[in-house]
Parts: sequence; structure tokens; C-alpha cells
Amino acid sequence: MYILYYSPGTASMAVHQALLEIGAPHELRALDLDAKAHKSAEYLRLNPNGTVPTLIVDGAPVYECAALLLLLAERHPEAALAPLPGDARRASYLQWMVHFANTLQPAYRQWFYPQDFAPAEHEKESKEAARRRIEATWDRLEAHLAANGPYILGDAFGIVDLYATMLMRWSRNMPKPATGWPHVAALAQRVKARPSWKRLYDVEGLTEWA
Repeated sequence: MYILYYSPGTASMAVHQALLEIGAPHELRALDLDAKAHKSAEYLRLNPNGTVPTLIVDGAPVYECAALLLLLAERHPEAALAPLPGDARRASYLQWMVHFANTLQPAYRQWFYPQDFAPAEHEKESKEAARRRIEATWDRLEAHLAANGPYILGDAFGIVDLYATMLMRWSRNMPKPATGWPHVAALAQRVKARPSWKRLYDVEGLTEWA
């Protein structure tokens, strides 16, 4: 039994969908971010970063979205959500997972919270720099999918597609959302057609970008 601390639509979203795809027994514990529940002393003992998600694995807390996705795929090889060591696709899998975690996800933080990256008089420039980084990732992913799709690892759906789709969703109100790239948009539609996505939306009470 896993325990997932989450907030709807945040970085916990891909981890929640991965649990649904795997079919692993899990308990959900919602955190009210507006009430700063993620900054409470109780939660900080689990995750000193004060972020979501946190997953209780064998009684111990583990955090960071990408790390949790990698871990779940590794712990549940029967779900076939990631290539095993020795598989020729594994290098591409790890490359995209780390790229999303190191480049794309931090750029979103800069887009949504430009004040954390620049003084007030330069917040506009901070957001613009973040937008360019985000759109550059969609450029690269579009080219990759055009040559190697329909999924990031070719014909095989996997956990990296869940991560990508969550990050696409975050762009929905940007000047050019991820769906402005046709192959990227097609990937999103494939993931959104899965029963796990529909279940995720029902459980988390999500409506946007359904």
C-alpha cells in the first residue's frame, strides 16, 4: 500500500496516474496548498522541501516527481511502463525523464513565479526567458515524435508519456500551449484517452484540459 500526498493538478498528478496505470493499492491524502498545509511542521517532517508529491514507500517518505515515476516503474516491471536495463530504448527514456525534470519543470516554476528569479522590474523578462525554454522543449519533442513516435519511446506507451502530458497540461493558458505542436498534441490526446486519465480527473475533481 502506497500513500500519496497530493494536490489536484500539481506535480503529484503524474505520480497519481502512474499508480492508477500500475493498479497498485494506494491511499490519497490531499493537501490544501492555499492553507499552506505543505508547509506545516507535520508535513515538513516527511518532505523538508515542502512540496508535493510525497509518496510513502514501505513506510518511508520519498519525494520529487521524476524520482517517484522512475521508482514506480522500477518497482512494478510487470506494468511495462519503462524499458528495463539492457533495452536499447532505455537511454532515450532516461534522457527525456531527466530533461523534463532538469529543464522543463524548473522553467515552469520561473513562468509561474517570476518574482523568485528576478527583481520586480524584471519579472516580465523573467517570464519571457521561461517561455522560451518551455517552447524550446516542445520544439525538440515535436521533432523527436515526428521521427520516432507516436509515443516518446516509439510504439510503447510508458511513464515518460505521463510525465510529458502533465507538463503539457501546465502550458494550457500560455501564449502558445503545448498543443500548438501537432505531434505533441497527438501524444497528449493518446494519454488523455486512457482510462487512468479519466479516473484521475474524477478522483481529483479536475475539469480543465480534459
